[in-house]
Amino acid sequence: MGERTDELVAPSTWRTVDLISDLHLQASEPATQRAWLAYLDAAPAPDALFILGDLFEVWVGDDVLDHADTPERAFVRDCVAALHRFSKRAALFFMAGNRDFLLGTQALAASGMRGLADPTVLAFGGQRWLLSHGDALCLADTDYLAFRAQVRGEAWQTAFLARPLAARETIAADLRARSEARKRELGHDPGLWADVDAAAARQALRAANAGTLIHGHTHRPAEHALGDGLRRLVLSDWDLQASPPRAEVLRLTAAGARRVAL
Repeated sequence: MGERTDELVAPSTWRTVDLISDLHLQASEPATQRAWLAYLDAAPAPDALFILGDLFEVWVGDDVLDHADTPERAFVRDCVAALHRFSKRAALFFMAGNRDFLLGTQALAASGMRGLADPTVLAFGGQRWLLSHGDALCLADTDYLAFRAQVRGEAWQTAFLARPLAARETIAADLRARSEARKRELGHDPGLWADVDAAAARQALRAANAGTLIHGHTHRPAEHALGDGLRRLVLSDWDLQASPPRAEVLRLTAAGARRVAL
């Protein structure tokens, strides 16, 4: 996860912090968007919301915000506008996931989000929470990690973003189709996918002097004891078309962490 860990010290006025990940927002799944918008509009708002990656199913470049001539592009603009409205009510943070790692400075500014490095320590409520998307800790997923190293590189991103927007959308659609085919091959069972490596999680926590790792990516919400008082909390993905539907936030207060089903 890198040698340096960024740190964010919460203001003393914060009482409630929410964390979400893996909503995979896309125009073809409006039910998930409706649940998310209802959460953003609910009162009272938390003092801060941390989005730990894969808010969007795909992000092909910030210039998508300059267009609204297709349903998917209009959908993205509507989502960004909703984030901007929410940012007037609460502090809003974004950490890139494996689907939306190309979300850049233009989109951050338009949405009112503040970008976070992966990982980042959040000092809040008398504890140090290590925040990550989680994909870099899935050490057994060697094919993905090789792909991740490539697409996170400046050369690949510069070349990709130089392509026309429509060409990037076509490439992204092809990658999504391959991902869905892989899921079908595995029977849609997340238990068959690579998980966060426990030793790597412990090492990251000790390096950050933190007690709890909070991450998404694996779509397996749970709490795992890592020994020596260390633990990791896995965020839920959101899927309102699943049975039963899933929409959950992890809420931090001075009393600790609890899951809130929406």
